[in-house]
Amino acid sequence: MADRRLKVFNTVARLLSFTKAAEALHMTQPAVTFQVRQLEEHFDTRLFDRTHNRVTLTDVGHTVYEISERIFELYDEMDRRVKEMTGEIGGALNIGASMTVAENMLPALLGNFRQEHPDLSVRLKVGNTESVVSMVEHNVVDLALVEGSVTNKNLLVETCRRDELVVIMPPEHELVAFAEEGVPVEKLMKYPFICREEGSGTREVVISYMNDQGFAEGWDVCMELGSPEAIKGAVEAGMGLSIMSSAGISKELKLGLLTAVPLKPRLFRDFSFVRQRHKFRLPAMEQLLEFSRGYCRDSTPMHDLEVIQHTANGEEA
Repeated sequence: MADRRLKVFNTVARLLSFTKAAEALHMTQPAVTFQVRQLEEHFDTRLFDRTHNRVTLTDVGHTVYEISERIFELYDEMDRRVKEMTGEIGGALNIGASMTVAENMLPALLGNFRQEHPDLSVRLKVGNTESVVSMVEHNVVDLALVEGSVTNKNLLVETCRRDELVVIMPPEHELVAFAEEGVPVEKLMKYPFICREEGSGTREVVISYMNDQGFAEGWDVCMELGSPEAIKGAVEAGMGLSIMSSAGISKELKLGLLTAVPLKPRLFRDFSFVRQRHKFRLPAMEQLLEFSRGYCRDSTPMHDLEVIQHTANGEEA
């Protein structure tokens, strides 16, 4: 239903490649170029700069891309709502996830969900907790999964599983000696710290923990990085220590690239579903939410379930 020229432009802008866009759209490259030129003629301005075999958006192109994203989200929402109100489950569901959740929990969850609901496509937007919660607030996504706290009382927050945060370090680090008993915060203070950026749920939990342990001054931060993968790489390179989700380092532990040491006292936080409290409840979203609840129950240690279920019931009340 959407303007074909805009759809082609949106794909090129997202991939920053006419060749890749042609492959994704099952079109020839000249056909893609023609559609983009048609849109540029409509606006009477260039939308892309093409120099040195690189494709970049102009300032106008950035604006058109941002608005086109919203247009296609509205098309998806219209299509989905009409189908669901007439008894057909299908269309697209927009969900958001913080980086830790997106990298460690969602691939398996969404893969299993799509096997049961092949007619329902899922569009995923990833960011730190602060940005993803903002997406829920502004109806950019229907449902989000985040770590960290959510303070907006207009949003419904439901705990789905617990996660332990641990200190990660190279296998030969001297603090590996604390692997059994856990490492106290004071033992960490003399080492450089690699942390997540402002707005990260992990960063928020770590700072709160430090304050609770009497270290309001915090840790000597040597580097701030915007993703768990970047942090793991920096720790592997010996640039410092970090605190991150135990769920996100299983591969590195198996390969012997990193070692995880629990904190003393141990540090846990919740992964939570977040959605609008009074938003129209789409059947597709309810199906995804119920499926996700089951997935979280199956992947959470039994001794944590009672706490989680109690929290969830309290939020729903």
